[in-house]
Amino acid sequence: MNLDMFSLSGKVAMVTGSSKGLGRAAAMALAKAGADIAVCGRNPDDIDAAVAEVRKQGRQAAGFAFDVTRKESVDQGVAEILARFGRVDILFNNAGTNYRVPVLDYPEAEWDRILSTNLKAYYLVAQAVVPQMIERGYGKVINMSSILGHVGLQNQLAYASSKGGVEQMTKVMALEWARAGVRVNAIAPTYFETEMVKQIRHDRERFDFINERTPMGRWGKLEEIEGIVIFLAAPASDFITGQSILIDGGWTAW
Repeated sequence: MNLDMFSLSGKVAMVTGSSKGLGRAAAMALAKAGADIAVCGRNPDDIDAAVAEVRKQGRQAAGFAFDVTRKESVDQGVAEILARFGRVDILFNNAGTNYRVPVLDYPEAEWDRILSTNLKAYYLVAQAVVPQMIERGYGKVINMSSILGHVGLQNQLAYASSKGGVEQMTKVMALEWARAGVRVNAIAPTYFETEMVKQIRHDRERFDFINERTPMGRWGKLEEIEGIVIFLAAPASDFITGQSILIDGGWTAW
């Protein structure tokens, strides 16, 4: 087998929400496989730290701060990335947020914020990035979904709704761009040890529920997301599009 199929040498990857959490882990994985990275986020200090970490892998990196929920900001940010790197070969739509309360208590403002960040932003960024992929006849888009795009869970109204939307968005994008050489897939993780869910680790009841509900009996580790990210970004997955790959320790197997 030719392991060059998994190489990203010479490629440029743009990862939204890559200054921390799963996005940062994904950016590091892409860098390890040889890609240069456009680190995108909101906090300048976190962005700078992620850029420094990528550069330690021997890859080029630059940071970009913009609001993924506003078209003008996205268009400007992507223009800056293209000016710096010349192109984007791999887009990882990852920026996300959550708010957990029962349906009857859910504030409209939080619904709007989460749907804007977790769903609307993905198509705004794709609209700005994908045309130059189509022009070159090749590109990879990876959308961050969740097991909650496949199954329900209490107190996850907007988040689960947004991730269900990501699942369908991924399919539509894949269908529209398949003959243009742009592959679009999603990854759907379970609970991983990130900043976004750290409060759950201190809630003994919820922490125990997650471990008991997961057949493997534990949370995911950040390094366990690396392989699938590299695979979907690399030539090894060139005949795969419109799919969602669950990374869930068996959660959705029952």
